[in-house]
Amino acid sequence: MAGNRGGRAPLMRPRVLLALLVALLASGCQRSALLWANRGLAPPEASVVYAPALGMALDVYTPSATGEQRRPVVVFFYGGGWSSGRRGDYRFVGRRLADAGIVAVVADYRLWPAAGFPAFVEDGARAIAWARAHAADFGGDPGRLYVAGHSAGAQIAALLGTDPRYLQAQGLPPRTLAGVIGLSGPYDFDITGGLVPIFGPTAQWPQAQALNYADGNAPPFLLVHGDADQRVEARDSTLLAERLRAANGQATLLMLEGAGHVAPLVALYAPARDPRVLDAIRRFTGAAPD
Repeated sequence: MAGNRGGRAPLMRPRVLLALLVALLASGCQRSALLWANRGLAPPEASVVYAPALGMALDVYTPSATGEQRRPVVVFFYGGGWSSGRRGDYRFVGRRLADAGIVAVVADYRLWPAAGFPAFVEDGARAIAWARAHAADFGGDPGRLYVAGHSAGAQIAALLGTDPRYLQAQGLPPRTLAGVIGLSGPYDFDITGGLVPIFGPTAQWPQAQALNYADGNAPPFLLVHGDADQRVEARDSTLLAERLRAANGQATLLMLEGAGHVAPLVALYAPARDPRVLDAIRRFTGAAPD
């Protein structure tokens, strides 16, 4: 067998790279998987401290095309069980949304044990307030402001869309959000084991469930979930969609057949694997790809 020229290792094919990413995520090596997903991607166009007193920052990713037309804005919150994660690990999400014609904002929020519920939702509202005030600086339309999240981040996003107290605390009107995008989110979940200290006294546990606040006043929802999710039951998205519709609200449910918890993220990393996810986000936000 001939050796490699110049001593370089052979390049892996895209399918092999994707299979490796999925394997790392499935094995629980999330940190390694995210580092792999972000390799070679350009840094964000801006990094901003949105809550100086708390030291919380966010990254902004903008579409490459310029023009007079304002773009929709999506503020994204990552998952991690409310106790891990950082915005830099989700560069691939910011870049993919920007490529889809969206001004993407990936925000950090306080994590356990530094803070518990409802602090991380309050941080989410602060990030939304920053995005609304500064969206135009990055070519975004503050009138088309969406919030999104994966897993624990989807719980934060859903509460921001259903419980008006968080946005009101930031001086924002109820219709600030044009919509909510939830990926593999828990909206009616059991608080047991390690979640007990995170969510505090039992009296406030119902306040952590977006299902309890779903009514006709909520903005439209796009809910994406794998029906084989072993970490967050797919029924959470189904129930939330049903509750919103029963209250004359709008909810689009995209159930991914045979897919697990990280499937929506993998679909953003590699849209060819399941183009329905990015296509649904594009339609939901009215984004035009670059």
